[in-house]
Amino acid sequence: MGMSEIVAKGVAMVGGAAIMMRRFGATTDKPAFGPEADVPEAKAQGIMTLKMPTAQGFAPGKTPNAAPGLKVNAFATGLDHPRWMEVMPNGDVLVAEAMSTPGGIRTPFDYAIVATMKRAKATGVSANRITRLSDADGDGIAETQETFLTGLNQPFGMALKGETFYVGNTDGIVTYNYDPATGNVSGEGKKITDFKPNGHWTRSLLFNGDKSKLYAGVGSLSNIGDKGMDLEEGRAAIYEVNPETGDARIFAGGLRNAVGTAWEPTTGALWTVVNERDGLGDETPPDYLTSVQDGGFYGWPYCYWGQTVDDRVEQDPALVATAIKPDYALGGHTASLGLCWMPEGTLPGFPDGMVVGQHGSWNRSTLSGYAVIFVPFEDGKPSGPPRDILKGFLAPDEKVSYGRPVGVCIGPDGSLLVADDVADAIWRVTGA
Repeated sequence: MGMSEIVAKGVAMVGGAAIMMRRFGATTDKPAFGPEADVPEAKAQGIMTLKMPTAQGFAPGKTPNAAPGLKVNAFATGLDHPRWMEVMPNGDVLVAEAMSTPGGIRTPFDYAIVATMKRAKATGVSANRITRLSDADGDGIAETQETFLTGLNQPFGMALKGETFYVGNTDGIVTYNYDPATGNVSGEGKKITDFKPNGHWTRSLLFNGDKSKLYAGVGSLSNIGDKGMDLEEGRAAIYEVNPETGDARIFAGGLRNAVGTAWEPTTGALWTVVNERDGLGDETPPDYLTSVQDGGFYGWPYCYWGQTVDDRVEQDPALVATAIKPDYALGGHTASLGLCWMPEGTLPGFPDGMVVGQHGSWNRSTLSGYAVIFVPFEDGKPSGPPRDILKGFLAPDEKVSYGRPVGVCIGPDGSLLVADDVADAIWRVTGA
């Protein structure tokens, strides 16, 4: 048994004791979901809850559990921590394979987090690769799996405009020459936009309709500006980028870790899912789904769920007064990462709405997330409670995870595809 394993086990024991103490005599907070979620009062934790299942993966032939009326199959397996996907015009599905890398260990708690994350397969050696999947015979299983790009720096978001392919590395946007005839890229990558790396390292990419603008999510370095707000300058934001020049401006700020982005077609509004801060309780504050206003400020790190002040942070009252309340709560610490628009009829019985990939919590007494859910929309806004699409990623006793969903997208055949970075698979969801 290695030192990291020993530490992880020790952390689990200490964390378990702390969790039992927090549960003793406490009321169970109702999960915070929906536009008018009841967010419990903050309970600052001197020692942050640390609870995460050991990564196990699915047994051969096993899959997540699909909701009634749906079925799921493995579109691809044997990947290396697949996180995000991009469907190309020729029907290829590109998959970004990358993970967090250990670093910035300064305290025993930092070491404990890293040890726990290694056990959960959430940090380690990053593949730094994009893989191409092809299902030429249309049977719902990718028979071809080949390397598309290597030598990247924690790639995540991908986008295509004409003969230019864009990759969101943790430290910026890189472009490559793309040949539509062969579906290949060539030449050395050209960096057009710089971002501060590390911390919340994912960099999602999304074009607007005419591809005149490219939108990129850049997460915070820390939980609540723990290392100083000077290091957070230019972070916790969604950027609007000129794809020709790379010039970028902050489109919206105060978004602790905005990952998946999608367009709502009725209003044309940009929507995103955001991972909120830690250390205030199981349901406080909730992660959220929200429309994004140009010039809008969404609270981080000074406040949350509108203008609820986080008194652990030195305040900026002027900014707090402008903070916009998110549209829809997604539950506390669900790690909602993936997002895509799903038109009515894509899956039987599902109307228009947004699909959300919930990676799952690591910092609450009862685990949350570990699911793919659907939020129905009507007239450009969420219109009801969430519905399950996939569950069964987590063992009933919460000790092991079989999978953790991340990116979601509509596949070339109209199915729903889900990237799973613990099962190392891409799942395909269709009608039963």
